[in-house]
Amino acid sequence: MIPGWLQPLAEAAPGAISPSTYRPPAEGGRPSAVLVLFGEGPRGPDVLLIERSADLRDHAGQPAFPGGGVDPGDPGPVAAALREAAEETGLDPGGVEIFATMPELYISRSGFVVTPVLAWWREPCEVAPVDPGEIAAVARVPVDDLTDPANRLRVRHPRGFLGPAFRVSNMLVWGFTAGLLDRLLRLGGWERPWDASRVENLPPESYDLATR
Repeated sequence: MIPGWLQPLAEAAPGAISPSTYRPPAEGGRPSAVLVLFGEGPRGPDVLLIERSADLRDHAGQPAFPGGGVDPGDPGPVAAALREAAEETGLDPGGVEIFATMPELYISRSGFVVTPVLAWWREPCEVAPVDPGEIAAVARVPVDDLTDPANRLRVRHPRGFLGPAFRVSNMLVWGFTAGLLDRLLRLGGWERPWDASRVENLPPESYDLATR
């Protein structure tokens, strides 16, 4: 059973309308999934994020949710999200309770059609990068830090994209991950007023890594 603070999100997430910028095409795209894992940490409710290695060819150095493509042996996106999280962080899927999946989202740059899989960390375990060549860091980010107005901003991509961002756990979270976090905070009823006029250019090092 999930805690009461997750109930509003569990009710709202399955019917959430995908933003037009992330709406999947009628055909094509590689099926994939991310695990949005909420837990109760030392500082209260939190969510699990990873930071990809700077040496990767795709999405290098970017914070993200654990996840990846749906493999032929996966029964579906839920299984794929749990498998990828275990492979990336050492997560024990046996301690995880799935409580919702969201409508698919499309990442045009990579061609992934992503199913966000929302879960409750019923029995937390130790997590860390399994392969440092792929994952540089694993962090349990307090929801309170994500909702703190001081940690919220928008970033401008050199190509003109303007989107939400968070400065949390020594990471600048932007792009698809920040956009999904922004929606989750609203759907869960956790968002606090923040200054959306605070806009910064995406740091060159973040853009350079992500576009290798």
